[in-house]
Amino acid sequence: MKIARQLLLTAAFSVFPLLAQAGAIEQLHDFLKSTRTLKADFSQMVIGKNGRKPQQSSGIVSISRPGKLRWEIQKPYPQLVVGDGEKVWIHDPDLQQVTVRKAGQAIGGSPAALLSGSNELEKNFTLREVGEAEGMAWVEATPKAGDSGFEKVRLGFAGNDLKAMELQDSFGQTTHIRFARIERNPALPPSTFKFTPPAGVDVVGE
Repeated sequence: MKIARQLLLTAAFSVFPLLAQAGAIEQLHDFLKSTRTLKADFSQMVIGKNGRKPQQSSGIVSISRPGKLRWEIQKPYPQLVVGDGEKVWIHDPDLQQVTVRKAGQAIGGSPAALLSGSNELEKNFTLREVGEAEGMAWVEATPKAGDSGFEKVRLGFAGNDLKAMELQDSFGQTTHIRFARIERNPALPPSTFKFTPPAGVDVVGE
């Protein structure tokens, strides 16, 4: 579902100007202020508008704020998104294709970009707290712009960690993401956020 992936990363790069009021939103704001790097396992499930069989995937995410990310889907089909602060690279080995975009125009595969932004929060989003569920306090953010590609995003916070994200896109698809084995402020080598297209692949968009 390439369109879904593209919408998710477009949404992601728009969103992480979020978070800063009271309660759960304040927790998330504190999380951003105290987290410069992050590494975690993730599991992701995309549910279609008509409730079709969910698409499931899992992998590892690494973040260096602001602007750098690595979102590596390992199962069931490998895919890699790397943002170096200036460009975002999306490598799809099955298609032998790499898509590259400027960071501000990024399209492609991963809500991880939500985690890599700055601390500017309410400028682009209307925020509200939506209570607790699954042992997490939830914040819902609705974009103020009408062309963001998604309707809303919910972020679940437990203790000191962001544990979940849920994105509802403009096509009625919902993406559920859960994070595990979260490491706050680990030392990440610069190579984590560098990408060189493999020999023989098509590079699109550069």
